[in-house]
Amino acid sequence: MMKDGFKNRSEFYGANLNCFTQKHISKDLLIDECKSYLNQKYRLALISAQDYASECYVSYLFLKSDPDSRVELIVKIDSSDRSVPSLGMLSFPASRFEREINDVFGIVPLGHPFLRPLVRHANWPSDWHPMAHGSSKTPPLVSGQNEFPFVLVEGQGVFEIPVGPVHAGLIEPGHFRFSVVGESIVRMKSRLWYLHKGLEKMFEGKSIFEALKLSEQISGDSAVAHSLAFVLAVEDCLNVNPNRDVAIERARLLELERVYNHVNDIGAMCNDVGYSMANSYAQIIKEQLLSLNLKITGHRLLRGKVNYGQETPGCHFYADTIDSVIQKFIDLTNLINDNSNILDRFVGTAILSAEDAYSLGVLGIVAKASSITYDARYDHPFASKTPGDKSIIEKTGDVFSRYNVRVREVFESLKFIKDPYGCNNANIQFDSKIYKNIVKSGFGIVEGWRGTVVTRVELDENNLIKRYKIVDPSFLNWPALSVALNETIVPDFPLVNKSFNLSYAGNDL
Repeated sequence: MMKDGFKNRSEFYGANLNCFTQKHISKDLLIDECKSYLNQKYRLALISAQDYASECYVSYLFLKSDPDSRVELIVKIDSSDRSVPSLGMLSFPASRFEREINDVFGIVPLGHPFLRPLVRHANWPSDWHPMAHGSSKTPPLVSGQNEFPFVLVEGQGVFEIPVGPVHAGLIEPGHFRFSVVGESIVRMKSRLWYLHKGLEKMFEGKSIFEALKLSEQISGDSAVAHSLAFVLAVEDCLNVNPNRDVAIERARLLELERVYNHVNDIGAMCNDVGYSMANSYAQIIKEQLLSLNLKITGHRLLRGKVNYGQETPGCHFYADTIDSVIQKFIDLTNLINDNSNILDRFVGTAILSAEDAYSLGVLGIVAKASSITYDARYDHPFASKTPGDKSIIEKTGDVFSRYNVRVREVFESLKFIKDPYGCNNANIQFDSKIYKNIVKSGFGIVEGWRGTVVTRVELDENNLIKRYKIVDPSFLNWPALSVALNETIVPDFPLVNKSFNLSYAGNDL
């Protein structure tokens, strides 16, 4: 499956993947190794556990750009000691991954700074870990166990406001508990995973073609991002390198997905501050984009066009329609920017500082609005052409910054969709060869519209899915919502929540 002798895949990928290093290390070296990579400004992108009859291990993926470098550390777990040293004191994202692994695999992160349930809900049997080898299918739920341990805020004048998990309209379930003094939020804690579906378990045993269809449905508004991340991971396993044209067609589909979601969010943010006219105009543009999606792919949410290897999607992108959308979007942004009430509500609301954003490991829109330049399209590219450049960042970290990032990305993405060859070159060369050496484990890294999607796949000897790990950007961004809401007023919560617009489905796998 994985061998110590295989240290570098750059020979298979040319300039696209400058360095991939895989190390098998012992538990006692884990903290020092991870500390070394974090000190070198690598990002901890994924922690994944694998539990089979023959072996159990935990893998840690570190990423760094300029050049694109990827390091995987693998720690074997003894069946008599299902534990690993915690990295929680070094990395907040690590603490979240470790809590998840503890819940679903029963692997204990020793020394975790604040170990408590993440995925696990109160009615799960305490000894049931659904991803552990040999675990039973879903057992009967139990009652009378302790509820989720929310941190209480006490003091004179502090009140709690519970919201959810059932909400009005079509919003998915999530519980928000506000501790407030008057209208000011002292602390907000979110409780998610009401939609936990066991998706990663559902992938196991499926063919790569069956699994591709499932990957499109992980988070419905990110069908391209998730299916492409899956395809790239499988191609990484099989050492398949698509040609330049295929890669660029995939990139255009990814930008189409970014545009229609950003337009929808911009309208919804305006609606949350009472500017329904701007929202109505945004919905007109969104409908034009969804109709374009249908023409291009046969599906309004862009399903069915991402495939493996050299198969070109064969999409026609209707430049005249793109021109029409660009003009309408200019009109929409002028309408918004000329409204002083919008600026009053957006500017200075729910600030996420650059320091907090970096410490929390946030991604995508949320990160760029807080001065973080990370973007997988440039840092870990899969195509030789990319829209715009990495200059799309804002510095204030408020609702207005998150709005501006969306606006600027829409313009850049539309120009790329219309003419990818007229946009900036990521200086990546692609080889059209299909390699026959089989590695059987691989990664997919894609900059979805919310942020970076990272996946890890393992295939068995029949090319069936043995293990699939998914990291949606919302998994890392949800904690930042709570931080940004400190000292914000309760009536601004819908606006702030929409400015983040995090996925429940992508998080509650």
